[in-house]
Amino acid sequence: MAEVGRVAVSDPGSRLLPGGFWAAVAVWVERPQVANKRLCGVRLEARRSVSLPQIGHTHPGPSAGPEPERLAEAGGCGPDAGPGPVWRSLDAGPGPGPTASPDQGRQEAQGRRQPEEEPGEAAAAAATQLSGTPGQPGKAAAREGDLPAADLGALWDVFAQSLAGDNREVLAFLTRSGAESPPEGRRELDLVLRTVIPKTNLHCPLRGPRREMVLQDVLSGAVTFLPLEEDDEGNLKVKMSNVYQIQLSHSEGEWFISVLIFCPERWHSDGTVYPKPTWLGEELLARLARWCVESRQSGFKSTLSLISVMKYSAAYQALKEKYKDMVKVWPEVTDPEKFVYEDVAIAAYLLILWEEERAERGETARQSFVDLGCGNGLLVHILSSEGHPGRGIDVRRRKIWDMYGPQTRLEESAITPNDKSLFPDVDWLIGNHSDELTPWIPVIAARSSYDCRFFVLPCCFFDFIGKFQRTQSSKTQYRGYLDFITEVGSACGFHVEEDCLRIPSTKRVCLIGKSRTYPPTREASVDEERTRYINSRRGCPGSPCSGGPALPPPGAAPSSAPGPKGHGALDARPAHTAEAGAGQQGARAPAEGLWMSGFQPREKAERLRNCAALPREFVDRVVLQVAHLLLGRSPAGGSAQAWNRGGSLSLAEVAGELDRETLQRLKRECGGLQTLLRNSPQVFQVVHGRVRIRDWREERPRKKEEPEAKRRPSSDTFKTRICWFFAHHPDGCVLPADCCPFAHGPGELRPAPRTKKKKPAL
Repeated sequence: MAEVGRVAVSDPGSRLLPGGFWAAVAVWVERPQVANKRLCGVRLEARRSVSLPQIGHTHPGPSAGPEPERLAEAGGCGPDAGPGPVWRSLDAGPGPGPTASPDQGRQEAQGRRQPEEEPGEAAAAAATQLSGTPGQPGKAAAREGDLPAADLGALWDVFAQSLAGDNREVLAFLTRSGAESPPEGRRELDLVLRTVIPKTNLHCPLRGPRREMVLQDVLSGAVTFLPLEEDDEGNLKVKMSNVYQIQLSHSEGEWFISVLIFCPERWHSDGTVYPKPTWLGEELLARLARWCVESRQSGFKSTLSLISVMKYSAAYQALKEKYKDMVKVWPEVTDPEKFVYEDVAIAAYLLILWEEERAERGETARQSFVDLGCGNGLLVHILSSEGHPGRGIDVRRRKIWDMYGPQTRLEESAITPNDKSLFPDVDWLIGNHSDELTPWIPVIAARSSYDCRFFVLPCCFFDFIGKFQRTQSSKTQYRGYLDFITEVGSACGFHVEEDCLRIPSTKRVCLIGKSRTYPPTREASVDEERTRYINSRRGCPGSPCSGGPALPPPGAAPSSAPGPKGHGALDARPAHTAEAGAGQQGARAPAEGLWMSGFQPREKAERLRNCAALPREFVDRVVLQVAHLLLGRSPAGGSAQAWNRGGSLSLAEVAGELDRETLQRLKRECGGLQTLLRNSPQVFQVVHGRVRIRDWREERPRKKEEPEAKRRPSSDTFKTRICWFFAHHPDGCVLPADCCPFAHGPGELRPAPRTKKKKPAL
């Protein structure tokens, strides 16, 4: 046994510990990808209460506590586990185990962490899932999963017999006591069986899921990880070489966390599931210590809570390998890596979601889809290439559309929510960052057909008309907007589920409507309620209207509307067909035309609003005016010989000195005054909301040993623009002409280089 790391945790007055320790352990047990980026997640297979054997009891009795349970897929964990102890492999299914009453206290998890969120939120979320009482490891949520649960009771009984026999050193390690000082009395411990899932790597296909038992001893303040492996006969046993423990201790008024390894000389590291001992003692320990004292709550679910993590990992890696060349030929001005890998991740999620849906429904035909506001169309291209019939619609054509080929169906058209914008023969409507269409997608899906479902990934905050504005300060605007879209889906008659994707974006929560809350025969009456809800948003745009009855719909009562059922009408334009049974096809819009007047689809031509399209004369006038303001704030007592670098002003102070017409013009641009000043980096520096004149003497000095090409700043643009300081500063430029990257007079000007456009080729 060896201690590979020890760190002190500051908690004056013990306000957060030991409860914070178990919250941090929960993150490590439940969410592997938070710390070990080479892991995809973990699946909790079963949980029960057990007792350690006492000396003299060579045949321990049945394990205490409930029968093993099927638990939720989650993320989190440390090193790895392989298959484990006892008579059968986990894949062989559950075997006979000791009989005990089921534990009724296990609750469904509510708060779970987003990927890449603050670890404190992860700790709080995991603690919510695992904890029953503060300071104790709790109960994990139960949910049906992919793999059969092992007979955890039998696994533990066989291992416990070995502890009471020849493995008393292991028993001492588990109880944090000396080998000659066994624990007094029997006490219940919490035992979890989990499967650790590494990220799929096409170059290392042998890295498969591993299993381990996790033993949590609250009274001793220790959690021990017991990796499992299969022998030649398929029986499971504990892999003693990779047993390790995380301990919490209190000494002389100070808390400590330690990591110990049972057999350090035999530790086997595979670089993925089994990290090196130094990683456990340094990286992991530092994270645990930080998580212990972070208590922020998360209002989001864990990642990939609605699908199989294992299937998703395999699908994502396969799609990433298949479509990675798109990054090299990306013709748009947007970041190719972000958009390509984000759409690959969304496609992988949808493919697994739809695969599992087909299995649930007993269907074999692949689901059809329409992506509303499809943008670059890559998601449509991937889903179509993977066999799902579908198309994308966007108000503006993108350059990359021409690269996909005829099998990817993309249409340039504006979508306006009305009775002509329905899709009666489509299975799924997708809204991937669909902006002003996002709140309308559940409505369009509900009215298209009773079998139409939706998937939305909200980004920008739009109400039915105009921008969404939160009304509850206790929630973030993002959380409030997600709740609003959930409310819309519920008002439209959907069971709305929430999940969190693994994408490189700060807006990664998706909302899914797969089933209805009412039978098909109630379609007409539900659509009346739907219409009342939509109209109730009038007069309170941007906020959920709670309290008081909803406004009645203006105009005629809705009638049932129709359309043929099936998956094959994608060639038809979105349309509303002749009248039929309400139970089959959703309700028609209450009146011809818009469902709510005032809706404005985005403009076909994307207007630049980053101050780049402002007249040059206007920009030059504002820059000169702000520069004079700053130069007039020179610090007192400066030398008359010194170059005047001016003072510093807040953006609010600068705005207070500008005339109203200028401010109104800047207000129509994204970022306003700050964007204009940042667009003039030669003149200004804007840091933390304050602006000052740039002093080029403070720029990074150029090394004489650097090659000439690197010594000359931006060699293609060197001396292609007049130096603003040479032309406008009362003291001229602070740099000599040969050191300034800008031209000191027309005589130094060079012609600007022509930009060569790359021709994309697949």
